[in-house]
Amino acid sequence: MSVKPNGLARAAVRFKPASFAGTFVALMMSALVVAACGVLLETSIRASVPAERYANAPVVAAADQSARVVADTVDGPEETAYPLPDTARVDAGLAAKAAGVPGAATAVPDFTFPVHGGDGPSGALTGHGWGSHAFTGTALTQGAAPHAGEVVLDTDAARTARVGVGDTVALETADGHADFRVSGLAEAGAGDTAGEGADGVATAWFADAEAPVLAGHPGKADAIAVMAKEGADPDALAAAVEKALAGSGARTLTGDDRGEVEDHGLAYGKETLFAVGGSFGGIATLVAVFTAAGTVALSVGQRTREFALLRAVGATPRQIRRAVAAEALLVAPLAGLLGCLPGIGLAHWWFGQMQDRGAVPEAVELHVSGFPLLAAVGVGLLTALGAGWAAGRRPAKIKPGQALAEAAVERLRPGVVRTVLGVAAVGGGSALAGVAASAAGSDAANASLGVVMLFMLAVALLGPILARLCAGLFGLLLRGGDASASLAAANSRTNARRLASAITPIVLAMAFASTLVFMHTSESHVASEQLRDGITADHVVTAPAGLPADAADRAARAPGVDAAVSLLDTQVLVPVRGGGETSLQGTATQGVSGSGAQLAKVQDLDVREGGLDRVGPGRIAIDKTLATATDVGLGDKLPLYLPDGTKADPEVVAVYGRGLGLPAVTMDRAALDGHVTSPFADTLLVSGGEAGPLRALGEVTDASGYALAQNVDREFGAWANYMMAAVLGGFAAVAAVNTLVMTVLDRRRELHTLRLVGSTRRQVLRMLGWESLLVSAAGVALGTAIAMITLTPMMRGLTGEFPHVPPLLYAAFAATAAVLGLASVTLPAHRTLRGRRP
Repeated sequence: MSVKPNGLARAAVRFKPASFAGTFVALMMSALVVAACGVLLETSIRASVPAERYANAPVVAAADQSARVVADTVDGPEETAYPLPDTARVDAGLAAKAAGVPGAATAVPDFTFPVHGGDGPSGALTGHGWGSHAFTGTALTQGAAPHAGEVVLDTDAARTARVGVGDTVALETADGHADFRVSGLAEAGAGDTAGEGADGVATAWFADAEAPVLAGHPGKADAIAVMAKEGADPDALAAAVEKALAGSGARTLTGDDRGEVEDHGLAYGKETLFAVGGSFGGIATLVAVFTAAGTVALSVGQRTREFALLRAVGATPRQIRRAVAAEALLVAPLAGLLGCLPGIGLAHWWFGQMQDRGAVPEAVELHVSGFPLLAAVGVGLLTALGAGWAAGRRPAKIKPGQALAEAAVERLRPGVVRTVLGVAAVGGGSALAGVAASAAGSDAANASLGVVMLFMLAVALLGPILARLCAGLFGLLLRGGDASASLAAANSRTNARRLASAITPIVLAMAFASTLVFMHTSESHVASEQLRDGITADHVVTAPAGLPADAADRAARAPGVDAAVSLLDTQVLVPVRGGGETSLQGTATQGVSGSGAQLAKVQDLDVREGGLDRVGPGRIAIDKTLATATDVGLGDKLPLYLPDGTKADPEVVAVYGRGLGLPAVTMDRAALDGHVTSPFADTLLVSGGEAGPLRALGEVTDASGYALAQNVDREFGAWANYMMAAVLGGFAAVAAVNTLVMTVLDRRRELHTLRLVGSTRRQVLRMLGWESLLVSAAGVALGTAIAMITLTPMMRGLTGEFPHVPPLLYAAFAATAAVLGLASVTLPAHRTLRGRRP
């Protein structure tokens, strides 16, 4: 008898489509997830923003906007760049060197800084040096260019302030309050209005010699814009500028690279996209492969009887294996291609949501090429081939008679290799859980990720054993029910492999969704408690553009005020050890005006060691979790990068316990002078007095209102976690539904047999309902156990507390699993039982 493998494969797909429909759906969903994450990953690598402010300057010299760490790896030294929280600046004197190179018409030092309107323009203004008009397109409409002590206002700002040329306007800058003579009015050019949005921002231009002092960075410029002579080659000009500025630390930028100097959000946008497309994408790909492989294996396993018959009529093991491989080649590519289309749609939606939430600059475009789509199709194909080969090995190699016997009765003893690997996965997960329990910070989080992956692998490998245990445990409860419940318990014990294939996706969905969602609820719960307990001030004053420089002094003079402390919120980069390597962690920091004794009256940081009264020049206080992650203690030096990348090593004089809800680093406000773009404080905490006199400084609220506003600021983190949970949990839920439907359709002969021996349609449906509840209960229980084993050490390391699981949210997860399981079983069963009895 001549058996054609491709003919066997085509016949199997044509005459038993239900079995392959489940495989098709699983592979299509796998391609959807892989394609979406791949598109976002590619975008993170290729993302750029076009130059707007510097569009007319072909060459821009600017400082490196990243802090770089070199780590020793197995492949040799490897450099990693971390975006700076604020702008790194260059020596303004470099403009003279750049202007002298061949092909340069001029070189202009550029300054951008916030300005507060005093008695003149209301609200905030953006300050620039007047020299920038050479490349921004700004032009005078009245008057003349500014000299020292003078300012040029845009026409809207002048109209609002009711001033004209020759009048005096009071302004506040980093250099303090001062009166400036209005030397002219100007119409802002495209370079000055770029990125301001629909409402626009009032603009003021100052003399170039005075601008760096007003900006709070004497002798420093944000960048050097180099203008080319007519006919000069931009590439040659860039090379000449780079040579002239060699050794200064300035980078020479052209093309879209100039946009990175303007929009610092690009670096953070790239990080966000890489975290979603790369880090999360890697996990999602593993889950997708894991689930698709299980579905393919189930599909092959359901046809063990057919393979046994083929072996009985003369098919060789090689022909069986080739038939399985040909089936994969028929199904996987088409499923992958169809999955790529919604995958691109998901990537577009996800990318748009991140832009709407400000995590990715609006100017960044989504990049869609063939590489991630090809990878998605390839991953699906390799998964189908690998899973089909593994599942088809035994029915292909055993003797025909033994194959027929095993097709009739499920083999009770699990494979030795599978059992050994499963036990090893349990051991590895337990060991990593112990490591996570003894670690802190990122080490705990990284170890916990390995915990959930290893335990999920253990569930897949030891599935039949776990299923038999669950069936025995829950079967004790079902035995007390009617005949349908007892039959469901017996069915579950007898068909442990089938039960395991149904339980595993539910475990996957419950474990990953619970881990991601409850990780956020745990962090948010602790942060909210710390913020609520930590703010002891009676009044909190905030202003969108920053508070006046003398806000604390003015508040302190108000009747009844006991203490007033202003806080400048920023970030510093702190080297932390994790996974044997050093990385830079962006750490929330508050610059404090006033003494530690005054701070203690408005903010309770829960000091564990040392005292806040010693915080001052060269001395800081840090959170205990950061102290553990950096391995520093009281009296040690903590190396860090200030917001503009300047290195510092202040002494730790206090360690406190509320660094999750409040900033993890507390330092003297003066230590940040010259290292931040905005010198104006963000928050003013006031103890005592009435709110009325404080309203002249900004918006006044109490501690609870301030805490609520701060929690709203964490919404993107919550959304990101919920989105990842929805993708992973949703994918696993679809896989669970798919698997349950496949198992019911494969049991048509069994269900009709039950009807033939006298069972009513209602009894059969009730039996299936009990089985689905058993599957859901076992999946929820195992998934919850894995999530809690993962979350407990992680949260202990990150927050020092146990996981916070909102009961209603957990109940919603469990109910969803039960409803999906019941619907996935009863709906196809209804249709199957509607037909005629055999």
